[in-house]
Amino acid sequence: MAAATVVEADRAASEGAAFSGVQDRGWDESQLRKYTFTTKPIPRLSHTDPRAEMLINNEEPVVLTDTNLVYPALKWDIAYLQENIGNGDFSVYIAENHKFLYYDEKKMSNFENFVPKSQRMEMKFSEFVETMHKTEEMGGEERVYLQQTLNDTVGKKIVVDFLGFNWNWINKQQAKRNWGQLTSNLLLIGMEGNVTPAHYDEQQNFFAQIKGHKRCILFPPDQFECLYPYPVHHPCDRQSQVNFDNPDYVKFPNFKNIVGYETVVGPGDVLYIPMYWWHHIESLLNGGVTITVNFWYKGAPTPKRIEYPLRAHQKVAIMRNIEKMLGEALGDPHEVGPLLQTMIKGRYDQDLS
Repeated sequence: MAAATVVEADRAASEGAAFSGVQDRGWDESQLRKYTFTTKPIPRLSHTDPRAEMLINNEEPVVLTDTNLVYPALKWDIAYLQENIGNGDFSVYIAENHKFLYYDEKKMSNFENFVPKSQRMEMKFSEFVETMHKTEEMGGEERVYLQQTLNDTVGKKIVVDFLGFNWNWINKQQAKRNWGQLTSNLLLIGMEGNVTPAHYDEQQNFFAQIKGHKRCILFPPDQFECLYPYPVHHPCDRQSQVNFDNPDYVKFPNFKNIVGYETVVGPGDVLYIPMYWWHHIESLLNGGVTITVNFWYKGAPTPKRIEYPLRAHQKVAIMRNIEKMLGEALGDPHEVGPLLQTMIKGRYDQDLS
């Protein structure tokens, strides 16, 4: 990854900012979950640093420390939001433990025996707060997580805060890279210790932290074969099948080769998560409530002239399209796997020279 070379001269400074000086940043390493794989730090840079520009241009992650992107929202806490966010409905997920594995409800009919690990409910913000407090008081494994696109039901003060975001800066980021439109701003409010397991998105993302701290572990697209995503037609499409807490190396042997890039973001930090980069996100243990807003953009249109060799994320897109095409052609998503195995076995899985 170019980040390892672009900022090599400041590796020690980057590591210091991300890990050694943790006491100054309001968290310590006892709040991080333990995993079997190694990680390297994601650079933390000023948005005016030319290296930050280079990393974003290369579609590689970087933490921008001073964009003021969501400055008006840094005052947001549960009390402020409860008073001002309005009376709309909010999507709240309730899980039996700390993991919130995303699933596409529209694809559930493809797998009749699929049982989601969390349930989505619609509730008013005050109901969410009450549910969260009750869950905290119970002290069990159950957790809640609000995940709602900001829309026109929010109150006037939230609208004023939203309009005060640094749209000048982020619009320039979009324009100079020819990204598509802003598709959504997702508001995320999680309990301490909540985990969104590793997955990738097909959009560019500026991940703006507002309250509390989140650990973000990213993996580049070329580690696709180490993370074993669910099939495209599965409700958990784009999610890794590997349980990071207890990896099954017999079932997922390539996971032994995984190497992550990580950071902890706090209020005011903005993490650039490039499209097709895997990301595992956790609210720190004993770190209180976290509040985040995502800025999701469609990627730049496919260039008329394709450059070879293809990049890893382009190969992922090709694989997705093949799976989709076969599913449509066969009329049954369950026939895709056997057909691919028939195509490959004895033909592409051995040396034919």
